[in-house]
Amino acid sequence: MKVSSGKLALILLIVLFEGCLVTSKKADDSSKETSEKAGGYSSKETAEKSEDSSKKSSGTVAYDYSANIEASSTSSLPILRSRFLHHSRCIKEPEKPLYGGGIIGSESGAAKTKCPIKGSVLKVDLKKDHHYALSAWLKFSKGTGDITAIIVTPDGKFNTAGAIVAQSGCWTLLKGGATSYSEGKGDLFFQSNSTAEIMSESIALQGFSFEEWNAHREEVVAKERKKKVKILVESGGKPLADAELSVEWVAKGFPLGNAMTKEILDMPDYEEWFTKRFKWATMENEMKWYSTEFHEGQEEFEVADKMLALAQKHNISVRGHNVFWDDGGHQMDWVSKLSLDKLKAAVAKHLKSVVSRYAGKVIHWDVVNENLHFSFFEDKLGKDASGEIFSEVAKLDDKPILFMNEYNTIEQPSDLAPLPTKYLAKLKLIQSYPGNKDLKYGIGLESHFDKPNIPYMRGSLDTLAAAKLPIWLTEVDVTKGPKQVEYLEEVMREGFGHPGVKGIVMWAAWHAKGCYVMCLTDNSFKNLPVGDVVDKLLDEWRKVPEKPKTDSKGVFEADLFHGEYSITVKHKSLKEPIVQTVDLDSKSEATIKA
Repeated sequence: MKVSSGKLALILLIVLFEGCLVTSKKADDSSKETSEKAGGYSSKETAEKSEDSSKKSSGTVAYDYSANIEASSTSSLPILRSRFLHHSRCIKEPEKPLYGGGIIGSESGAAKTKCPIKGSVLKVDLKKDHHYALSAWLKFSKGTGDITAIIVTPDGKFNTAGAIVAQSGCWTLLKGGATSYSEGKGDLFFQSNSTAEIMSESIALQGFSFEEWNAHREEVVAKERKKKVKILVESGGKPLADAELSVEWVAKGFPLGNAMTKEILDMPDYEEWFTKRFKWATMENEMKWYSTEFHEGQEEFEVADKMLALAQKHNISVRGHNVFWDDGGHQMDWVSKLSLDKLKAAVAKHLKSVVSRYAGKVIHWDVVNENLHFSFFEDKLGKDASGEIFSEVAKLDDKPILFMNEYNTIEQPSDLAPLPTKYLAKLKLIQSYPGNKDLKYGIGLESHFDKPNIPYMRGSLDTLAAAKLPIWLTEVDVTKGPKQVEYLEEVMREGFGHPGVKGIVMWAAWHAKGCYVMCLTDNSFKNLPVGDVVDKLLDEWRKVPEKPKTDSKGVFEADLFHGEYSITVKHKSLKEPIVQTVDLDSKSEATIKA
């Protein structure tokens, strides 16, 4: 975030002349109280489990994944606000601060600011190499507008820590954060596009060392991604003791995939490299409208059909991407020039063509792509266009999860268009369309990162997870730079380590003439450094015990990642090894019989 010298001077004047300083507690006095919110992943039961596990693993404060989204949907899209009022209740009183306030020292937890004329700056003591989780309940004295939280770290960097749309009369929870790479005094303040007074309560800023932050990820991995399994090996109806096992992951488990291009059809090396690693895929462009009907009336599905057949041959699950893209800049000229009646007919025809053709063959549909940044179809067909498109897709294919796919919701807190609260509000609007309430929805987050703000990413995922819908990171990449490898690993680990995330697909499709942002291999399909990171994570997240054996009762027990495994049994009493595939994704016990 760039800050002008005039703005910085204004902030300093606010501090000096308004007398609004609030001193932080010392970090050593941080409270260990965990929130017991309803409506988020960290309910009372989960918070208690998290507290217990954090004491065992790190002896520090348990991270609180909870988020209250009750009021956010009524305020996030002001123009459509009346449509949401029956879905949510207004929060008249804010809840207690998470972590007892953390390092924020105001006992009242209330700091009032008036933007842009007046403001308050909370002074905080920040530690080096710490992630700081921020939460605050906010509202306006009148009207509705955006509120952005800024954390200034001791090195003088201004970090956008989160943003929401707030309103008068109801409290809305902001969750986010920032990272401090230096030690010393820092500032926290809120700014707005409104001249109304900002009311804030229950502000909390809790620090976690990088080691503590990672420990909380591992707690989630142990709870959400793995299970204790028991495999009984029998021969002739009797337990087979001291049998040697070979355990190999083959399918299912946590979905980790990648985008692919049509070039895979003619390049065996590309096919081998891709299918060896991934069991989930998204076609980069080949299902999109401009690929299947670039010229009016001339539908071409041959390429997409062949790519789907290749995926099916290798037992790869495919995401349908996408039915419609709301960006006017990606519409064909002939579509942009259609009259209203002809556009309605063309939209209906394309929807039926693509969805009917691949019904039952894809696991997801990205129904409306980038529906918060753009509004081509709603501008042309009316405000209910997105809801109607979801409805029609579900009628033709009712098994896949239906996604509203969007970018910058977790990547960029300074982009106010796709904020988590606005995403949920738009999704509620789609759900409110007649007949749409019980459709199978998912939250699609493109996840195109530059320099990731990891605490903001987690706080945003907390907010979105409170909707209790499956979250997928659908197009993960990181722009090229000196820390691309490090940033990619952090983003992937943060996604894998969040309880609300149910799948990750990277946007690293190979192109002979260069990839969109991030290539995993060179043109000979030898891994680049980012490709090595992906392989490292795949190996880690599918790791099995070394040299496993059955015990005296013919039983092998272990904590394994979810998935389907091929198990080979060797024993001196057997003429040849037993090979059997067992599904440990949906069950915890299996019996292998000779």
